Amino acid sequence: MARNWISLPRVEGTASRQAHVNLPAGTYEREMGREGFFGPSSHLYHRHPPTGWSDWEGPLKPRAFDTVRLDSGHDGPWGADLLLHNAHVKFRLWRQAGAMDHLVRNGDGDELIFVHQGAGELFCDFGHLTFREGDYIVLPRGTMWRIEPAQPVVALLIEATNDAYRLPDKGLLGEHAIFDPAMLDVPAMDAAFRAQQDETEWKVRIKRRDAVSTVTYPFNPLDATGWKGTLSPVRINWRDIRPVVSARYHLPPSAHTTFLANRFVVCTFCPRPFESDPEALKVPFFHNNDDFDEVLFYHQGDFFSRDNIHAGMITLHPCGFPHGPHPKALNNAFRSAKPETDEVAVMLDARDALEVGEAASRVEFEGYVRSWMGGTARPRAAE
Repeated sequence: MARNWISLPRVEGTASRQAHVNLPAGTYEREMGREGFFGPSSHLYHRHPPTGWSDWEGPLKPRAFDTVRLDSGHDGPWGADLLLHNAHVKFRLWRQAGAMDHLVRNGDGDELIFVHQGAGELFCDFGHLTFREGDYIVLPRGTMWRIEPAQPVVALLIEATNDAYRLPDKGLLGEHAIFDPAMLDVPAMDAAFRAQQDETEWKVRIKRRDAVSTVTYPFNPLDATGWKGTLSPVRINWRDIRPVVSARYHLPPSAHTTFLANRFVVCTFCPRPFESDPEALKVPFFHNNDDFDEVLFYHQGDFFSRDNIHAGMITLHPCGFPHGPHPKALNNAFRSAKPETDEVAVMLDARDALEVGEAASRVEFEGYVRSWMGGTARPRAAE
């Protein structure tokens, strides 16, 4: 059923006519919006940073986790560390140093792999794919697969539980914007795929309702000789994504959507030029995203809107409170010494509240909520 919002555009008091541009002197802008920046919204102009709290109590708070400290290996993806989850998505960290000696199949939903570190070969029902750091690989539900790392692999596994991944509607930008669908690679039934077909015993570990069953074959069941159709795994690297940018306006995270499911989205933040208009914001704006929990996995680069964050860390901003850049980044809201960002991050926006797994709790950065306190952020001065 479509939602009928009460929508009555008004302006009260001192406000900017254009969101994220030419803020009134001495103010901080906060966006309060619905539907992950797609629904109705308002912008409020505050005298103090909306994240300028001096104390915080209770279970609702911004949280951060350092996955670098999760250094144990795993025997295949079903042993990966469960970090965050709800009924519709599971967010895991998987480490695989050597070749898998078994096959796996996910009976619960589509699997999205993001390769944080490493490289190697993936073999599946549809053939063979070579992968490297920075690759996304979408594996449709029911696909049988395994990997042979050439370098130890650290990867995110984002399961769309009882769901499927699709590409976002690019609207007025056209279907070739952000990345051309022709950039999506599919497995090949090549010599490497044929070479791995043998008559030795293979086991397939099938996950269904988070329980694993094992099926044994007296041969390698990856023995297909061909395929045709519209369903297959796909691969794309973040380097092939060309983000939408505006020289005069800071675009919301939704402009960087890469994959969609029914109850969550996955976005990719890639290097992009800073806004060149001197009146336009150059850092993420303060906002309430009151319909989604927001998760960021920091892959590489200089994370300009966050202090004390390094590659491999995860931040979780549950819905219910305003969040935005740290004080040091906010001081550069209208200026930057660099011509462009150099960060790469994977974002998960989940419509349903996320639970924190035991593995993530073990490596939590407890001081994260206090990292906004005592900052020296200054509002934009009068011209």
